[in-house]
Amino acid sequence: MDEAVIAYIRRNHNLLVGESSAERIKKDIGSACMPEDGEGRVMEIKGRDLMNGVPKEIVISERQISESLAEPVGAIIEAVKVALEHTAPELAADIVDKGIVLTGGGALLTNLDLVLRHATGLPVSIADDPLSCVALGTGRALEEMKTLRNVLINTW
Repeated sequence: MDEAVIAYIRRNHNLLVGESSAERIKKDIGSACMPEDGEGRVMEIKGRDLMNGVPKEIVISERQISESLAEPVGAIIEAVKVALEHTAPELAADIVDKGIVLTGGGALLTNLDLVLRHATGLPVSIADDPLSCVALGTGRALEEMKTLRNVLINTW
């Protein structure tokens, strides 16, 4: 996603921004879909003007960042659909009942849950602590290895 933001700003504004700037832009005004009110939130960004090599400041909008993220968000939607198509029927029934839970940094992208809900027709929620819940769950599973091993052995 950060690379998509960098490429968009370079292509449309002839401005070079770094990865940390792209990450900040994505976090501050990034959205998985276009804002309903036109441009949405805006922010000032600084980078190097590619035409003359000097520092430059521009204002960029949520709509522009949403546009820059359209391809990565589309890839996420397609990956979710493929995963759902290959899901065992028993698990699919649970997903229909309980929905999809987003984890990781991508879960923090504004409106990603809404976009996935619209694309799949399933309930989509964001984990309480999306940045660390997978690691915490893995740690908990390792602590319960004896119980987990019995479950895994019996299902194979």
